[in-house]
Amino acid sequence: MLDFTKNAKRVAVAAGLSVAALAAPAAAAELRAWNIHVEDYPNSIALESFAAEVADKTGGEVTIKLFHNGVLGSQPDAIEQVRLGALDIGQFNLGPMGTSIPETNVVSLPFIFPGIPEMYELMDGAVGEAISAGMEKKGMKALAWYDSGARSFYNSIRPINSPADVEGLKLRVMNNDLFVGMVEALDGNATPMAFGEVYQSIKTGVVDGAENNPPSYESVSHFEVAQFYSLTEHLIIPECVCVSMKAWDAMTPEQQEIVATAARNSAAQQRELWQAREASAMKNVEAGGVTINKIADKGPFQERMAGVYDGFLEANPELTDLVNLIRGTN
Repeated sequence: MLDFTKNAKRVAVAAGLSVAALAAPAAAAELRAWNIHVEDYPNSIALESFAAEVADKTGGEVTIKLFHNGVLGSQPDAIEQVRLGALDIGQFNLGPMGTSIPETNVVSLPFIFPGIPEMYELMDGAVGEAISAGMEKKGMKALAWYDSGARSFYNSIRPINSPADVEGLKLRVMNNDLFVGMVEALDGNATPMAFGEVYQSIKTGVVDGAENNPPSYESVSHFEVAQFYSLTEHLIIPECVCVSMKAWDAMTPEQQEIVATAARNSAAQQRELWQAREASAMKNVEAGGVTINKIADKGPFQERMAGVYDGFLEANPELTDLVNLIRGTN
């Protein structure tokens, strides 16, 4: 349990302790933080800066112990642990949250963001606030938004230039009905599976390919077994630095402000590191023999998504205004 100053003051007053006792420093609290990425990944580097700033600005009253590389379990499990307060902080992609937090699914709608700059502006403003409010109802709060680039299709069979090129391809997707619907709307065969299983599954022909951002495609060597990378850029899904409401509510207002500010500062660093890493990844996979193709006209892909949007809004009519807020920037 976290033991912070405001709780200590209540106990002291109830016990009739002296003013000097009230002024005693709060006991230190260590927050445990989950992260799926390896230690030299942009997200991990930014999280280390986040932890360092929190420790410094709180004078060691709040420290963050980072567990990189998913060592505390899978992302879906970690999301639930943060919601329940068993873990204090998580750095999550919003895609897997959609099954439990409907507001997060909005950013998983294909082609909803026109581009990365527009995503930054919206997530740092009203859209991010609305999504965080939905998270808070489910036990966690978003402190800042990280970039995870634009996701595109890659496979071992052929370049994708039109929806017809997706037809019949077996493609791994994250475990979210929206992503399954997206691939099926393109007449492909969607296969949800764990990220760690993708390389071997492509190599053995269980699936033909997958979809992800350039750094992920490169860092886990998927480019070795799927050498056609087509820049559909169909998904721009931000990631969050999230804190459990249990841990958040145990902090003093001063500590909350320090933690929130440090998270936003780390997001600015992460975005800069991400853009550099993305450019480097593209150079590396191209040097590794990958065929990279841009999509001359994304219109036919976007038109195929009408049914995905209709189904989502029929199931979640209360999110119509949020969807329209984002699409109004297009």
